[in-house]
Formats: sequence, C-alpha cells, structure tokens
Amino acid sequence: AKQRTRPSGRAIDTNIIMYATTRHVARVARRSASNVAVLGAAGGIGQPMSLLLKQNPLVGELSLYDVVNTPGVAADLSHCNTPASVRATVGVGNAAAALEGMDVVVIPAGVPRKPGMTRDDLFNTNASIVASLADACAQACPDAMFLIISNPVNSTVPIFAETLKKHGVYNKSKLMGVTTLDVVRANTFVAEHLGADVSATKVDVIGGHAGTTILPLLSQCGGAFDDDAIAALTQRIMFGGDEVVKAKDGAGSATLSMAYAGAHFAGQLLKAIDGEAGITECAFVESDVTAAPYFSTPVTLGKNGVEQIHGYGTLSAFEQDVLDKAVPDLVAQAEKGIKFAGEA
Repeated sequence: AKQRTRPSGRAIDTNIIMYATTRHVARVARRSASNVAVLGAAGGIGQPMSLLLKQNPLVGELSLYDVVNTPGVAADLSHCNTPASVRATVGVGNAAAALEGMDVVVIPAGVPRKPGMTRDDLFNTNASIVASLADACAQACPDAMFLIISNPVNSTVPIFAETLKKHGVYNKSKLMGVTTLDVVRANTFVAEHLGADVSATKVDVIGGHAGTTILPLLSQCGGAFDDDAIAALTQRIMFGGDEVVKAKDGAGSATLSMAYAGAHFAGQLLKAIDGEAGITECAFVESDVTAAPYFSTPVTLGKNGVEQIHGYGTLSAFEQDVLDKAVPDLVAQAEKGIKFAGEA
C-alpha cells in the first residue's frame, strides 16, 4: 500500500483514504433526485419556498410556474450554486408545460388572505385556480405526488381529488394537503410557553387547516399545562394566521412561515421517495379516521406517497370537545369542494 506521512510523523495508508472516499461518493450517488414543480412560484409563498427547495440536494430539476414574473424568479434562483436546475413557465393556461416529467408538484397558487378574511372567503377565487391546475396535472403528470397549500385546504384538497377522478387518475396516496404550518406554529408556541428547546418539541396537530378545525394535541406532547394555558395555546395555534395578517397590516398573510413549512414537508416527502424509512408527518388526506372524508393526522410517507394513516390516540376531554365540533365543519367544507368540482 502507498503511504504518506502526517505532520505527526505517523504514516497514512492512502488506499484506505481512497476506499473511504469511494464509499462516501457511492452513498451520495445512490441518492435519487426528484423533479419538483412549484405552481404559484412568483407569489409571496412561492418565491421563498422555491429558494428553500433550490437548496435541497434531493431536487434534480425545479420547475417554476406562475401567470406572471416567473422568468425573473427562475433567473434569480438559477444563480444559486446548488445542484438543482431551474426552469420557468409563465402565462395563464400554460401550467401543463411546467409539469412534464415532474415527480412532486407543490401548489401555493391563489390569492392571499387580507385583514378580516377567513380562509373560506378565498374559496370562490382559489377554487377555480386549483381546479384548473388539477386539470393540467392530470394531463401532464398524472403519476406525480401533489402537495396542496392553496387555501382553503379543507375544500381545495377535495376539489383537486374530484378533478383527478374526472380524468381517471386519482390516487389517494399521492394527494396531500399541507397542514405543516399548524405543526410548526404549535411546536414554536409550546416551546416558548415551556421554555423548552423548540428543535426537540413535537406537537401533532390533527383535523383541518382552518380556525376551529385545527386541533393541537397538547395532552400528548409531554408538557404540563393548566386549563388556561391549554385554552390559550389552542386558540393561538388555531388562529396564528390571523396574528400575521394583523401584524402585516394589509400587506399580506403568512408567507415566509408557510414557505418554510411547505419546504419542510416537501423535503420530508423527497427523503421518503429516496428510500428513507420511518418518516411521519401530519397531512390532510382522504381518511376514514373520522366521519370527515378528509382529515389530518400523522401519516407515514414512503416511495409512493402516503404509506400509512395513523389514528390520533387518546384525547383529553377538551380535545374531544374540539374534535366533535370540528368534524361537522370538515364534512361541510369537503362537500363544498366536491360540489364545486362537480359543477365545474
């Protein structure tokens, strides 16, 4: 074996170095990059989320689509020295061109919330946007996995599902509503309250992604809370979006935190596609856990999307009361989306 000398005078076997380096390169090479599209890439969520996705080594090609301004966003991102290539598609009705060859499609497209608006107030505008994008996805990349951020998620996920069904390409394992921002908020607010390390705080959030349909399971996160703290934290997690809308004073809604949450969920899915096991995240999916046809609970992600939908365990009396009130709302909001898709 060839040897060289360290500064300490001890010999180094260069064959061992080459072998170790080769093994490391082989491990890296085995990681498979996926093609990811962002629909609504020039918006307040789309731009920062695309930046975060550009940094992900599991993204091979990042395809950006929006009705305006996409070429500039793509040109800007393309200068970042990370492996993912970037391409842009722009213009109303041109989404299909951005979707060819995509493995994962993340959809933050739509109008943002303004002061006084609920997520449901966005329905009439965003429902038609989501339906048209679902049409394009069904035709251009029917086997992709679809991550829905566009609000109101409790209705837009059913719209997307029904549109895919019209084309005969619906796969419930590959359609996920992104409720990760509720989990991100819960982890942050609970860690602040407990004085705990936020990176070690884990709060599951079940239900939906709007107001009182959002249910953080504080009884299961290992912290000690009195009744007042439970009520206050639950309220803040439910309506954290309103806190941001008010603070931005008419200038927008939760875009940066949503971009962070969306990129996190997409990143976890990309790891699962790449073969990493044991990845569990909360997501709003077709489910029989409750009477609501779509419901968010922890799900295990795999190469083909949702591998297993988990239940929510034992609830406190407070949580059970919130859930009992939320389920009828979730049923109604899903039915609203299904009806819209049926009439579209």
